[in-house]
This record gives sequence, C-alpha cells and structure tokens, in this order.
Amino acid sequence: MTNKLTLAVLGPGGVGGLLAGLLSRAGHRVICLSGEDTATRLRTHGVHVRSARFGDFTAPVAADTGLGTPVDAVLITVKHTALDAALARVPASAVGDALLVPFLNGVEHPALLRARYGPHSVAPAVVRVESTRVAAGVIEHASPFAEIDLTGDRVPRPRLDGLARALTEAGPATRVLPDESAALWAKMAFLAPFALLTTRHALPLGEVRTRHREDLAALVAETAAVSRACGAPADPAAALARYDAFPPATRSSMQRDAEAGRPLELDAIGGALLRAAERHGVPVPVAARLVRELREAGY
Repeated sequence: MTNKLTLAVLGPGGVGGLLAGLLSRAGHRVICLSGEDTATRLRTHGVHVRSARFGDFTAPVAADTGLGTPVDAVLITVKHTALDAALARVPASAVGDALLVPFLNGVEHPALLRARYGPHSVAPAVVRVESTRVAAGVIEHASPFAEIDLTGDRVPRPRLDGLARALTEAGPATRVLPDESAALWAKMAFLAPFALLTTRHALPLGEVRTRHREDLAALVAETAAVSRACGAPADPAAALARYDAFPPATRSSMQRDAEAGRPLELDAIGGALLRAAERHGVPVPVAARLVRELREAGY
C-alpha cells in the first residue's frame, strides 16, 4: 500500500473535486483551497461524488482559502483563465519542496510555474475524464473512465511514481510518461481542433465532423505539424479516427464555457498553438482563421 500523503487541491471543481473525494476516501489527507464560501461548505459537508465508475460517496476534506501547512503535492485543477488569481492561494514560501501538479489545458503553463516555484517541482498532468461540479462540493463524474498521465522532465522519477501509485489506488488509472513535451502535445493535438471548431460553429462534434470535415482535417494536420516541430509525435489519421469514434453529441469544454458566458481558454489553446507555430515556422492558416474569428466574436 502507498504511504498516506498530504495533498492540496487548488480549485475543487469538476476534476479537482473528484480527485479530492477519491484521495480522501483512500485515506490521504486532502486540503481544498478555494474561496471562503466554498471552503466553509467543504469543511462542513465534505465532498460528495456521484459516479457510476467509483460509486456515490461523501468524503471529508480540510479546506482553506490559502495554503498554510506543508503538503506533499499541490494539485492545480483550475482553468487557465483563473490560474493567476488562484496561485495567490499557494505562495512559494508555503509550497516549499512540494510537487506542483497542474491539470491544465495547453502547453505553456509549466514554464510559468517553474519560473514561480522552481525548476524541479513542477510535474504536469493530463487527465481524461468528464466530471462536473454541479454545486459547491457536489461532483458528478459522467464518463466510464478517469485516466491520468503524469510527467515532469526535471522531477525525480521516484516522486512521480509515488504520486502515481497514490492516484491509481484512489481510482484514476495513472501512468508516468518520460517525455513531458510529448505528453502535453498529445493532449493539445486532440484538444485544439475539437475545441476551436465546436466553439466557432456552436455545434456538437458529430455535426462538425460532417458539415466542417475539410476544416477538421486541415486543422488536425496543422496541429500535428506543430506538435512534430516541438519534438512530439503526432498521427493525424489516428486523431481523425478518434473524433469519428466519439458520440455525435460530444461538446468541448470550451464550447460549454462559451454557451454559459464563462471566460474561454482560447489563448491557452488557440493562442499557444499559434505561438508555437510561429516559433517553428509552421504555417497554420486554418487555426489562425478560427482563432481570429473567435476573438472577433468577443471571445
């Protein structure tokens, strides 16, 4: 069995709340970091998870508005649009030598975190899950899976392995990958075409892949070319096959944010793609057009 850890969860939303509940149920000490109202509710009622995969349960958690006690790791589960404000809750002096584990979309946040917390403490993670916070401390896990890829080129492997074991024993199947860039770009290469096209056209994936097939194929090829230029493998044919296998009603999280009037991760996804393309001299006309049109629409 894994030694019990003390873990902070920065942003106990859909992903963070699910992980907080599962890790607490597995016997780890979990401290959720949030605004005062959410923290008060979590201290009083814990985290309630409804999941076909992991069951329905309530797990106790500690909660505060800022990190004030030593922890083994900080799981950063806010969206990129809320990252700067959220990091005020975890000052470097409080983090100490804890691992920083960002579950964020995009590829640029590890450099930002390393500049703030040091080069050997950041272990980026990629999560595949559909999980939603329906109220403070109430999480609905809808997907039949929850999988995590953990990486970190500058983090000692034993630290990654220890956290991966804790996560896997709590529920989400977690593997440690040796190439950080490849792990982040594997997510980006799938996410960027999906997010940009479903949001731009306000359509579910099924209609995007039929009505806008040419743009989808072109955008997949562009993203794959940027990924390869960044040193990460990419397979456009496999990506298209994945899109075709998804249920037709599937919508991206960016699209759901647009429908709800929430800030979009457009810069973290589309902007980062364009910046990487420019650095490596890769032409991405379809991506550039979609990002421009979304920005002109007020996003």
